[in-house]
Formats: sequence, C-alpha cells, structure tokens
Amino acid sequence: MIYFDNVSKLYNGGRSAAIEEVTFQIDPKEFVSIVGHSGAGKSTLLKMIIAEDIPTHGQVFFESLDIHKIPRTRLPQYRRKIGTVFQDFKLLPHKTAYENIAFAMEANGRSDEEIAENVPQALALVDLSDKAWNFPNELSGGEKQRVAIARAIVNQPDIIVADEPTGNLDPIATYEVVQILRKINDLGTTVVMTTHNKGVIDELGKRVITMDGGRIVRDDQTGKYVL
Repeated sequence: MIYFDNVSKLYNGGRSAAIEEVTFQIDPKEFVSIVGHSGAGKSTLLKMIIAEDIPTHGQVFFESLDIHKIPRTRLPQYRRKIGTVFQDFKLLPHKTAYENIAFAMEANGRSDEEIAENVPQALALVDLSDKAWNFPNELSGGEKQRVAIARAIVNQPDIIVADEPTGNLDPIATYEVVQILRKINDLGTTVVMTTHNKGVIDELGKRVITMDGGRIVRDDQTGKYVL
C-alpha cells in the first residue's frame, strides 16, 4: 500500500538529513509503529505520507501512485484516503464533539444524510456517544483525542496516520486510545503511528520500525521498544 524507495530528506544545502536512504513497505491492514528519539525522522516520514513534505531523493508510493507527483489540484482527493490524528488534538474549540466530526465530512462534500448517519457511528466507535454535544473544554484529554480519532475515521479512509497520539495523555487515557486504534485496525484500516511510549509498543505486539539518525535501524514484525 505504502512504499518508500530509497528516500532521503536533506536540509542546509545537503549538509544535514532528516531521513536518509529509507526503504520500507507497509501492507494493507497493517498496524505499524515508528519509534525513535526526538529528531530521528519519524514525523518526516508521516509528513511524506500525507504529502506535506517531499523527498530530496527517492520516491514515496501509495499503491502505484507516486505521492509527490500528484498535481496540486488532486491532492485533496488523495488526502481523503488518509485520516490524521495529532498529539495536540486540533479540535475546533467553538464546535461540539459532533460538530467537529461533522465538519470533516462537510469539508469532503458529504451530504447531510451521510453526516447524520456516519457521525453517530464514529462517536459510538470511540465510546463517546454520550459526549456528542460537549465542547472540547468540557472534555478530558483522552476524550478530546477520541473525538480526534472519530474525526479521522468518519470519512472511512484507507489509512490512519497518528503522530504521537498519546503524547499528552495519562496512562489510563493512553490505554483507551491505543485500544481504539487497535479496534480500527481490526476493522480493516491501516494504522501508522509514531510514539515514544515504550509501554504502548510492548503491549501492542505489532510491527515496529525503529529509527535513529534518520535511518531505519530495526524492522520487527512483532516488535518491542528497543533503543
């Protein structure tokens, strides 16, 4: 589904590398965690998947499509295939949980009927049906992240890209968020997650790609956090 072919991202006229000669593949329905110290290149990989950054060398493919040769006018169509989850939630503060999720569907041109059907389903999937009309300032950190996940999945993307989704959460909320991501993966959606959390990785028992200095140093199919 996703293929990085000898990808490098260089800065400062080529004197420093965010990632260097990275090659790997993510298959449909995989759950892949990308780990490494700060500055290892994890977020750069995710930005390339969602076409927010481009390689200096190499290519990134989604199926047979070279992501970074997509015309600008077709990028929104490509990005509909991807749901994104961020560490800081990025919820709209003056919209309720329901409205935040619905807004993602409105931006994709979905009908009122589709919104009325799909938003409650997304809220139910993240166990927040009873918080539909709460504003973000009325939600805990874990609940905010679950709203953000519901927003990411409501348009039924092929991939969820989650950048440090538990970075601001306590251990209980972290466990709940990871279990929801696992559930989404079990339902057939590919999940690509970056994290610093050793406990999350060890509990998942899924594929782990370890980065150091912009390079992949380990790729374990049922890995643990090893640095």
